[in-house]
Amino acid sequence: MDLIINKCIDWATTAGGKIVSALVVFVVGCLVIKGIKKAMDKADKFTKLEKTVQSFLKNLISIMLYAILIISVISILGIPMTSVIAVLASCGLALGLSLQGALSNFAGGIMILIFNPFRVGDYVEVAGAEGTVRDISIFYTSIITLDNKRITVPNGDLMSSTVTNFSSEKTRRIDIDFKITNDCDNNLPKEVLLKAAQKTKGVHKEPAPFARMTAVDDDMFIFTVRAWCDSAKYWDIYYDLLENCSNALAENGIDDPEDRIAVRIVKDED
Repeated sequence: MDLIINKCIDWATTAGGKIVSALVVFVVGCLVIKGIKKAMDKADKFTKLEKTVQSFLKNLISIMLYAILIISVISILGIPMTSVIAVLASCGLALGLSLQGALSNFAGGIMILIFNPFRVGDYVEVAGAEGTVRDISIFYTSIITLDNKRITVPNGDLMSSTVTNFSSEKTRRIDIDFKITNDCDNNLPKEVLLKAAQKTKGVHKEPAPFARMTAVDDDMFIFTVRAWCDSAKYWDIYYDLLENCSNALAENGIDDPEDRIAVRIVKDED
């Protein structure tokens, strides 16, 4: 009986010491992790990052630190690490097979945050969606269309598609084609369109606006107007330019061939 009691006391002393040490390490580790997260929030370089990047980095670093802390606690308790690693590997394999799509989106989210093909507020065309980027999360990106519809695109699809970012540069070029009847002087439409483009508010003087005949069809000429503007004001200036050029052509009697009505007069031979 005394032998059993002595063994219990020895086990309690040994195990109790390990448990106390593990608890102390766990509590201190949690406090240290909280302190690191608070220090990150106050760091100048960290606060200059986008909110999405800040949130992702905080969560990632927090997960890594807690994983290190748990492994340390397990090792203090004397649990064989080979068994723990085997269990984690089995769980990881099972989760990986069942969450392949989610992992693909997660990897895509990381790539977007690292390479920044677009940011919140950019106007983009990607994966069949076009609009303004509202939010970038780890798994999905939300895009608001011009008619105020929300499109949620998986990040995995975004990174495997061609991304057209219309807001990445400060300036954009507007291209508008006008159909002109082929019975007028070629110089007149060019002069009219160029003056209309130059008078349009928001059109840059440098590079200078362009207006020339760019194609010839059977019964019409195609004149193209090109003008540069600020990317943020693209659509407003686009419609102003379209309206001003159309009005200028009408005021100078320059017709659109599609507006004409062909009339054939058949004489009665009787």
